[in-house]
Amino acid sequence: MSAELQIYNTLTRRKEPFTPIEPGKVRMYVCGMTVYDFCHLGHARVMVAFDVITRYLRARGFDVTYVRNVTDIDDKILRRAEENGESINALTERMIDAMHEDQARLSVLPPDREPRATQHIDDILAMIQTLIDKNFAYAADNGDVYYRVRRFERYGRLSNRDPDEMRAGARIEVDEHKEDPLDFVLWKAAKPGEASWPSPWGEGRPGWHIECSAMSTCCLGETFDIHGGGPDLLFPHHENEIAQSEAATGHAYVNTWMHAGAVRVNHEKMSKSLGNFFTIREVLEHHDAEVVRYLLVASHYRSPINYAPDSLAEARKSLERFYTALEGLVLDETVEGPITGVDSSFDARFTAAMDDDFNTPEALSVLFDLARELNRTKQEAPDKALALAHELRRLGGALGLLEQAPASFLQGSGAALPLSEAEIEGRISERATAKQAKDFATADAIRDELAALGIILKDSREGTTWVFEKPEG
Repeated sequence: MSAELQIYNTLTRRKEPFTPIEPGKVRMYVCGMTVYDFCHLGHARVMVAFDVITRYLRARGFDVTYVRNVTDIDDKILRRAEENGESINALTERMIDAMHEDQARLSVLPPDREPRATQHIDDILAMIQTLIDKNFAYAADNGDVYYRVRRFERYGRLSNRDPDEMRAGARIEVDEHKEDPLDFVLWKAAKPGEASWPSPWGEGRPGWHIECSAMSTCCLGETFDIHGGGPDLLFPHHENEIAQSEAATGHAYVNTWMHAGAVRVNHEKMSKSLGNFFTIREVLEHHDAEVVRYLLVASHYRSPINYAPDSLAEARKSLERFYTALEGLVLDETVEGPITGVDSSFDARFTAAMDDDFNTPEALSVLFDLARELNRTKQEAPDKALALAHELRRLGGALGLLEQAPASFLQGSGAALPLSEAEIEGRISERATAKQAKDFATADAIRDELAALGIILKDSREGTTWVFEKPEG
């Protein structure tokens, strides 16, 4: 089973057959959020990408332990709490709750474990002490503890960087306490009034990089299968994790490194300075959550995504094609596994696509073929259509899609409608009466009136249905 699955490994820069350390079991760690603000679209990309990966690995029969950490102590957290006039704990708890709400709306399943940095201070202190004992770290006279980058011979391998070139071309802030400008902090001495913990080197708090090394090895062991995160974490964060962890344990840290692509807004880098920075909850105020998820799934996880009105419109149209195919069919929600009576090539093609480094665009093309076949068989072969619908829902579910009732999605997915459903149906009835009387001007006026409210009418031989597309702005 596992030899068929190929995953692109950032460390080796090629696709490799995936063979877990323990047969049938996958241990995966993904860098989570620093909880000082609401999650943004870049966070959504990482959340959804590794949710799809986890779902598919489980669908393939793997027993997955998925760990995604929370950084709940950090310079940004300290500053934001002070700006807000609230405690660090109040800020981080509020942001963690908001993160959980955001992930649930995007149908992101919770990780199996969600360690917090502040809950692993003892593990962090123990790893730092081990690095000092092995001469990979040193305590400076200002109370900070630094990692000796040049002691680790393989430093730069993940990001394909040479330490000598980094030092020559780097604009590194001069710190008289470091032995080398490339050295990075493991433990920060506390400033007056800051949150801190006791340590052998004085009151302080952990550096960002050491937190993930300690939490991942504590939860998954000294060597585990997959480590993932966003594109901005490859260097220096993940490079530093490798250096710390392998120096401390003497073992390989991670077998497969995976990095999701960036999110661009109207083909520009998302940033607050450009005014194109969006939190997940801001986006979901105007767009159906499944439409946003589809947009994130429709591109390969390693590719950049462009977030723009036209791309969201295309995502909605794609989902409408699936839900329209499913509409009117009563499915047995207890049915699991491949469906008998369905062309097995759909499942085989879907599996082949996902086994090729989780190629979701190709997997979605299989779903479109399935939906077309379903539409063709609805009238002449109801039993076959029902089986195809089950298969469409099953394969879509492996991507975290098609989990709503078709009518719910097509009629607005619970969004606040400008008219009640009874009022909409009443206007549709008035339009039908006008058409029967050959009063086409009135019929067209009713259609245009509803369209201006985002209620789009769709006529067919079976009658008129409607969908709600919330207008922009």
